[in-house]
Amino acid sequence: MITDVLRALISSFVGTLGFALLLHTPRRAILPASLIGMFAYLLYWVLLQLGVSDPLSVFAGALVGSMLGQGCARKMHMIATIFILLSIVPAVPGLGLYRFMELLGSDRVTLGAEAGVSAMMSIAMIALGIGMGSFLFRLLFSRRGRATRAG
Repeated sequence: MITDVLRALISSFVGTLGFALLLHTPRRAILPASLIGMFAYLLYWVLLQLGVSDPLSVFAGALVGSMLGQGCARKMHMIATIFILLSIVPAVPGLGLYRFMELLGSDRVTLGAEAGVSAMMSIAMIALGIGMGSFLFRLLFSRRGRATRAG
């Protein structure tokens, strides 16, 4: 179990770090963004291990990654897109999309459709998690939001 956790931590950190370098992320954002990606993936992975459905696990990881990315961006005075984009890299269903295309290409339409729907559901949950995370962050931590609630 410990080796599985370490494998998930290391692979998600290295994957996010690789994309950060590939995308020419500003140097001071590389480590925090990679850590956020690692933490968001770890949450997804732990929820899966606890029996939570894949779409809900992806949603939770994207939501937390989005909120952490927003907070880190505010603290570092950078745009949130850098952190949010990198926070979801480990959860992107690249292999699922590849399987979808491979199965359709080999004329196994039913299996391909299942793989495609699963991958698209993950993509939708990532988008929903990012949107909800951004909304909740602004609601909870926005100066303007606090002023209107207090007034």
